[in-house]
Amino acid sequence: MSFSLSRRDFLAWSAMAASACVAVAQDDAGAALPFTDLHVHLDNSTIDDVVRLSEERNVKFGIVEHAGTKENLYPVVLSNDTELEAYLAMLDGKPVYKGVQAEWIDWMDCFSRDTLARLDYVLTDMMTWPGIGGKRQKMWEPDLDIGDPATFMDRYVDWYVENMERMPIDILANVSWLPESFAADYDRLWTEARVGRVVEAAVKHGIAIEISSGFNLPKRPWLEQAKAAGLKFSFGSNGRYPKMGLLDYSLNMARDLGLTEADLFTPAPDGQKAVQRRMV
Repeated sequence: MSFSLSRRDFLAWSAMAASACVAVAQDDAGAALPFTDLHVHLDNSTIDDVVRLSEERNVKFGIVEHAGTKENLYPVVLSNDTELEAYLAMLDGKPVYKGVQAEWIDWMDCFSRDTLARLDYVLTDMMTWPGIGGKRQKMWEPDLDIGDPATFMDRYVDWYVENMERMPIDILANVSWLPESFAADYDRLWTEARVGRVVEAAVKHGIAIEISSGFNLPKRPWLEQAKAAGLKFSFGSNGRYPKMGLLDYSLNMARDLGLTEADLFTPAPDGQKAVQRRMV
């Protein structure tokens, strides 16, 4: 989502960080961590430009295009099998993972199960939610009225759990993000009990948690709780060209948590993807 770039200046990519762009990164125990960014958008670029950047930075990218109804206002929104098939054809033969960023609660109705199963994964976040009258509301937009923090958080956690229950997703992105007016109270609002409800739902449905270098989230205590529950993790920048593959926060958290390759999400084989396991 384009809003992420206004929150963090990826152009401050230092020589030290650049030198860390190798095919694998070594944690303190010496275990290899695959260097992958599974949250990359093609906005303002082409697949060939992105592939060249992937090669330069020695980072394997997972491309995600927004998918759902045209009511979701993005530069490109895949809304039917024909559009999704054209997107897949564009990525065929490219050294990237193929994904979509699912939008709102009705995206499943836009596509057939068989066409979705040609993707490597489906990713979504919880940053759009029902506003007044149930109308979809993007929580990063200005003039957001969502009530007092405690009431908001209880409803927000419910929204996480309800959507993980209904959606056949593989990766939950931008996890634990809060609207700007509440962000300073992150540590107080994301209580152990609230984190626990989200983690429990992710465990139940086999959903991986993104460690976002776009938002520097979730924070370490959140991630520690997720790791203790046995969840898988992915790395993501939410980047647009050329601000992708910059994964300093993701790698730092992985090292701090002692993650190994076994803790990281990899696309499931055919027959075991979320859309195949959970869509009728």
